[in-house]
Amino acid sequence: MALGLIFRSFSSALGQMTDARFLHVLIMGVALTFALLVAASAGVLWLVHALIGPAVDLPFLGEVTWLDDLLSGASLLLMLGLSVFLMVPVASAITSLFLDDVAQAVEAQHYPHLPPAKSASFADGMRDTLNFLGVLIGANLLALVLYVIFAPFALLIFWVLNGFLLGREYFTLAASRRLGRAEAKRLRSKYIGTIWLAGILMAAPLSIPLVNLFIPILGAATFTHLFHGVHSPQATSG
Repeated sequence: MALGLIFRSFSSALGQMTDARFLHVLIMGVALTFALLVAASAGVLWLVHALIGPAVDLPFLGEVTWLDDLLSGASLLLMLGLSVFLMVPVASAITSLFLDDVAQAVEAQHYPHLPPAKSASFADGMRDTLNFLGVLIGANLLALVLYVIFAPFALLIFWVLNGFLLGREYFTLAASRRLGRAEAKRLRSKYIGTIWLAGILMAAPLSIPLVNLFIPILGAATFTHLFHGVHSPQATSG
């Protein structure tokens, strides 16, 4: 039952990927992600300039004027490397801010008989987004240690970890629109195995460049279908 429901949810979400509302969320999510990463890079460069200054006195070398440029260049390269690593977690978190738009598009097409859902306030959405962003980035940074220790299984660890995080968050956000957070968490606990498995299905393509930018939208749509499937199986459309 679980696998069938997961693949039906995924297939329905995939079939709606050309929806104009999906594409709008994709553009907004990617644009805000790039803006955030550029701002973070600029902040790091400013901090380096502020701490080092135009010149610094070093033992045996005297006054050095090139250290600021060297550290700025190294910081920029570091941020570019981290940007590649953090692009997907940041995009996933920012997309969660627009999950309601994706869920509305899914329900308008597949569940038109349902009454309007209660939309979260902007403040609640921003709080959830920041919390999700912190958890995603923190967990993935800590996982770097596991990637080194268990290098042959690094990709599997990435899928399992991010599958759990994406599934947990996206299902909770989708369910909260209809049930409230307390009931959404109860339902999530009941179907955690199915949710985790669906999350791994979402996390697997995260390692594919460009394709991974579509995963947050696809995940949000998939978990909207999944929620309706486990909450009210008879409401699942064809």
